[in-house]
Amino acid sequence: MGALDYLSHFCTVTSTRSKRKAMQTVEIKVKMDCDGCERRVKNAVTSMKGVKSVEVNRKQHRVTVSGYVEPNKVLKRVKSTGKRAEFWPYIPQHLVHYPYAYGAYDRKAPSGYVRNVVQAFPASNAGEENIVSLFSDDNVNACSIM
Repeated sequence: MGALDYLSHFCTVTSTRSKRKAMQTVEIKVKMDCDGCERRVKNAVTSMKGVKSVEVNRKQHRVTVSGYVEPNKVLKRVKSTGKRAEFWPYIPQHLVHYPYAYGAYDRKAPSGYVRNVVQAFPASNAGEENIVSLFSDDNVNACSIM
């Protein structure tokens, strides 16, 4: 029986693979002033497991990381360099209905971007159309209302 038990270990199929993380792009706002700051942040993120590419834009204070990574771990790694960091809070201005609404407009935002906040969408005219149709010549019940 000893030999059969030994050989049975080779024949059994066990799956020990872990599920692979999805490819993600993480954008982080990081305050960077000089080449040293930029290099320190880039080296810290590049050394992470699963990172495919790192783009640093010092003018916009933006770091874009692509790869099989978790966003919270990337943010934690950037904060470990001693820099103030947060997830990228801006969206392109042309995607917003009211870019100058309270909370959306940010003077510190890069040009063409506004803060990503919940905004009031344009009101529909459905209520107004119902009232106008009450006194329309096309409405057969309009005379009864008057």
